[in-house]
Amino acid sequence: MNPAPVSTIVAALDSIRDPDRRLIVAIAGAPGSGKSTLSEATRDALNAREKGVAEILPMDGYHLDNAILDARGWRSRKGAPHTFDVAAFARDLARARAADEPMFAPVFDRGLDLSRGSAREIAPACRVVIVEGNYLLIDEAPWNRLADLFDYRVFLSVPETVLETRLVQRWRDHGFSSDKARAKALGNDIPNARYVVSHSVGADLVIGTDA
Repeated sequence: MNPAPVSTIVAALDSIRDPDRRLIVAIAGAPGSGKSTLSEATRDALNAREKGVAEILPMDGYHLDNAILDARGWRSRKGAPHTFDVAAFARDLARARAADEPMFAPVFDRGLDLSRGSAREIAPACRVVIVEGNYLLIDEAPWNRLADLFDYRVFLSVPETVLETRLVQRWRDHGFSSDKARAKALGNDIPNARYVVSHSVGADLVIGTDA
């Protein structure tokens, strides 16, 4: 991870931090844009200065279960905007803001292809919650109800050609053949990426990369 974006984010958070109020930070971008890597690097940089001050709340933990997706005929579009429990996500963001008790959040397990409930603790001592996900800055309902829940918003801007290469490789890493990996990436991930790019608004910082 290039340290420059992390340093920029940390400096921005330092300028707005309030000891009496927990910060909620959004790191958004298309599938394959590097959200998880940047979120982890930012968390680690903050925690290196002050142990336990930052934790990550991933949007992916709010995937609808495969049984529900199957029942609705949505399994092939898993990861699309309508395949998440946005209401539960919004409720947990409000809980994260309160910071008055330990919060246990779900985390998506890619190996199992499901969300594990209460898999990550966000302790009251945590003062910066980094929320990472595709649809955090979307301007359409129901995702637009999240807009006022963030104190600082970062968007990763990555060319579609780069995303395609990363996403195909991601599916290959999960055991898919080259043809099937490409079909998965182009059939679902890239349409989702285009939606993210065209409907994300309100970023305080846009980080561009072409590699």
